[in-house]
Amino acid sequence: MDDSGPPTDAALIAAANRGDGHSFGYLYDRHRDRVFRHVLRLSDSLADAEDLVALVFAEAWRKRDTIRVVNETILPWLLVTANNLARNSARAKRRYQSFLARIPHPPHEPDHADAVIDRLAKRVQHAAMRSAFDRLSIRDREILALCVLEELSTADAALALGIPAGTVKSRLSRAKTRLAASVAGDASLDILRSSL
Repeated sequence: MDDSGPPTDAALIAAANRGDGHSFGYLYDRHRDRVFRHVLRLSDSLADAEDLVALVFAEAWRKRDTIRVVNETILPWLLVTANNLARNSARAKRRYQSFLARIPHPPHEPDHADAVIDRLAKRVQHAAMRSAFDRLSIRDREILALCVLEELSTADAALALGIPAGTVKSRLSRAKTRLAASVAGDASLDILRSSL
């Protein structure tokens, strides 16, 4: 190339066609800002504009031997190529959006986290209740098993145990109180409450 002034686009393209990659790099440096400003007006975002600039110059490299030079510059060819690529990109986006719009939306699935937490809480409560029940005396467990778990009347429980109905009532009351106190003091329930 001649050192008398900056080379023309025609000279740079001719050199690029002979395998001089630096000449094409010079063309890129010369025109990228103009092409970028142009595609920025045609794009939806800065990222899309940057992608389009890269595509324009990739296309220019691919077709460097057929680029039309107008008044010693390739800028018009670059801008027309940018228009075509921007149109193609917009068309592809529209097709993609249309495709997405036709896909049926999945049915709404409720969040199962609450159900899982409830199940875990019930398991912990059951374990705490079972542990507290096991710590009661045999007499308290018998009364609770008959009157609460098996839902026998106090009269029927009294007959089964061979004790007066009044005794069953008082033992049942005390057993419920002890069970409630034991469950309330269970550390596993405190852990559950603090985790929720």
